[in-house]
Amino acid sequence: MKISDILKPECVLADIQAMTKKDILTELSRPIAENYGVNLEEMVGVLLNREKLGSTGIGEGVAIPHGKIGGLKSIVASIGKSREGLKFDALDGKPCHIFFLLAAPSNSVSGHLKALARASMLLKNPSLREKLLKADTPSEIYRVITEYDDKLDE
Repeated sequence: MKISDILKPECVLADIQAMTKKDILTELSRPIAENYGVNLEEMVGVLLNREKLGSTGIGEGVAIPHGKIGGLKSIVASIGKSREGLKFDALDGKPCHIFFLLAAPSNSVSGHLKALARASMLLKNPSLREKLLKADTPSEIYRVITEYDDKLDE
């Protein structure tokens, strides 16, 4: 599974405005809800419930919120960036700057885990994180992450 299979350019946010965890998840969920026809409030509820199990802020300025969403036909993603960094209860206690949201169909098992593993592997790369933070536009963010993703298979 490639990131370009699940992340579409219209689901990239270059400057997250939200300040609270719920608002961050809402902002990241909105393009998915609009492009894939899922209920925004339900999606945010699922993601918040997942956060109650433990923060998806994995450290190094990265969060990978995820959940299984009714009504989805395939695994989809959005990515957003905050220059200042936002409090997201990350494991290392530091603010998160890069948010990669994964949403999977309710019946997804292995595909959901593969997508999580791929996103995690990519976002652990310090060079990728640095380039994402320097990217100013959604198209630049999309280009950077898909280029790094393509290199994983070389």
